[in-house]
Amino acid sequence: MPGIDECLLEVMRLPGARGAAVVDWTSGLALGAIGESPNGDHEATAAETAEVARMAAEQPVFALELTGPSTALSDKAVTGAPLPVEDVIVTTRSGYHIIRFVETAFDSSVFVHLWLDRAEGNLALARIRLGETAERLVLA
Repeated sequence: MPGIDECLLEVMRLPGARGAAVVDWTSGLALGAIGESPNGDHEATAAETAEVARMAAEQPVFALELTGPSTALSDKAVTGAPLPVEDVIVTTRSGYHIIRFVETAFDSSVFVHLWLDRAEGNLALARIRLGETAERLVLA
């Protein structure tokens, strides 16, 4: 199971990856960063992406509530508890920003931010691989 550094190295192997960071969205601090930053400053990028992550994670409209026995998505869905936001994708003319939330046994407020070049990257592949990496990430 990879730690933060291994996770970031793995993410940077994706085609078109320009930069990545593991960020705590409560504080806006980068727990680790690699590659380029869209504005040249990893800490500023972490704080800015934390704002986007916080807005998405805390909005009730994005926390789908499913109730009843006909849904089998998860125990959370059956009990009526909100399903968490998995990721947020922001597209720009030159790239994609994927924010993938990391689920942990404790009340996690961590996400992985990947900046992907639009011409060289594959958004679908990056989203899938980022999700797989985030599931294996070990926070110590």
